[in-house]
Amino acid sequence: MKEQKGRVPPPRAKKKLPRSFKDLTPSKHFNPRTFFYEMVWKAWLTPRSGQIVPPNFPKLSHGQLALTWIGHASFLAQFNDLNVLVDPNFANWLFLLKRVKRAGLRAEDLPPIDLVLLTHAHFDHFHKPSLRKLPASPKIAVMPWGMGDLAHDLGFDRIIELQWWESFTHKDWTVTLTPSKHWGARMIHDEHRGYGGFILEHQGRRIYHAGDSAYSHVFKEIGRKCPPEIALLPIGAYYPESFRRAHMGPDQAVKAFKDLKAQWLVPMHYGAFRLAFEDMDEPPRWLRELCQANGVSHHLMVLDEGMPVVFEKTERGKKGLQAVPVA
Repeated sequence: MKEQKGRVPPPRAKKKLPRSFKDLTPSKHFNPRTFFYEMVWKAWLTPRSGQIVPPNFPKLSHGQLALTWIGHASFLAQFNDLNVLVDPNFANWLFLLKRVKRAGLRAEDLPPIDLVLLTHAHFDHFHKPSLRKLPASPKIAVMPWGMGDLAHDLGFDRIIELQWWESFTHKDWTVTLTPSKHWGARMIHDEHRGYGGFILEHQGRRIYHAGDSAYSHVFKEIGRKCPPEIALLPIGAYYPESFRRAHMGPDQAVKAFKDLKAQWLVPMHYGAFRLAFEDMDEPPRWLRELCQANGVSHHLMVLDEGMPVVFEKTERGKKGLQAVPVA
């Protein structure tokens, strides 16, 4: 909401105009030829995988929660009376970047959407063509400060902007914008735009979507203030090392999961677009190894794109975590 009630991030240094194409590459330390070869050309040569199967969305009772990973950072969260989309992106191309694994479902296969959460304005998270494809106009969109002007022509009934730690409540659900370590500019001159993650609370459940973030102390802060039941954490786009200024690798995602005091770790932000130099299949493989080594494999749920999974409610600290894929 625009009253500026929440916590505002520290000011960033004013960005200078780029003097060369190299200044536009993500870490500014490798030449454009390397950038093009690693992130564009390799993807062009990779056959697009994945298949779209009409989803079988479950019938839920009060307190049940179903999650469907659409791919990349896109999720559908469902309750018996609420359908929520986070960072929807169904695109096969982002400018020159080829999607190497198809989205898990089509926009037209979605149920009516009540709420859309948009974590920041980067094109892979705030994708206007995907938002325009949504069946029927979603009622409410919630996003960080400074982004509302991007959404005014997308058919939303209401557009809510939040500051860090500011919440918006409607009926019996609440959304809170949480801090992250990233940036929000969509272009060169719009660094006023915000960024963050979201806590969604409804029917006694609490889900956390981290958006894009490097590892930082904010995860301990979130775990102290409002530990989530389910943590959707990014695990891709971490190599070369300089990319970790804005993204996490699987090793840091495990650390963040522990900081958050969550019960489930659901990985995201990998496998769809080639956004860094690591092999496309490395993040989930490494994450499984790390969870095994850290004794938290029973807390890990790697979702298949397009397949809903019902997460049953479990009291914090008790055994018997249950997540059931919908056949």
